[in-house]
Amino acid sequence: MIREDVLNGIKEKFGPDIIGLFDKSPKRVYIDIRPESIVEVARYIFKELGARFNIASGVDARQHMEIIYHFIFEEINLLISLRVKLEKSKPEIDSLAPVFEGANWIEREIHEMLGINFKGHPDLRKLLLPDNWPEGVYPLRCDYKEWDKKAIRDRGV
Repeated sequence: MIREDVLNGIKEKFGPDIIGLFDKSPKRVYIDIRPESIVEVARYIFKELGARFNIASGVDARQHMEIIYHFIFEEINLLISLRVKLEKSKPEIDSLAPVFEGANWIEREIHEMLGINFKGHPDLRKLLLPDNWPEGVYPLRCDYKEWDKKAIRDRGV
């Protein structure tokens, strides 16, 4: 398998699902994907092409929410990051946990910290926050307001 075959295969199979592609370097490619296509594209990269799921990251980009799923092809030293943008008013996307177990905990973390709903996730219970943390309060959102007046928290801002 070579880099060009991987990228051309993804473009050919999922052309209409790709919003944009940024070929950053020989070792790094970002592909913007329609949210409704993430499961099919991720399944193809993971199961058909044999990439390893590395991690996902979520961010509140103020105008929208983003999730970036990182896959690595170790044998050719290539990291492909699939990026999806979600509406802030209803941030939800199909879960990748049913496709590969490695997505389970990171989706729970993103759900808990940013409020993104992963449809079809087998277990979205809390992972990091205390049990008394209020529903609907997401600490990594830009509009986060401290809810506990007795708490001393330094968010680095």
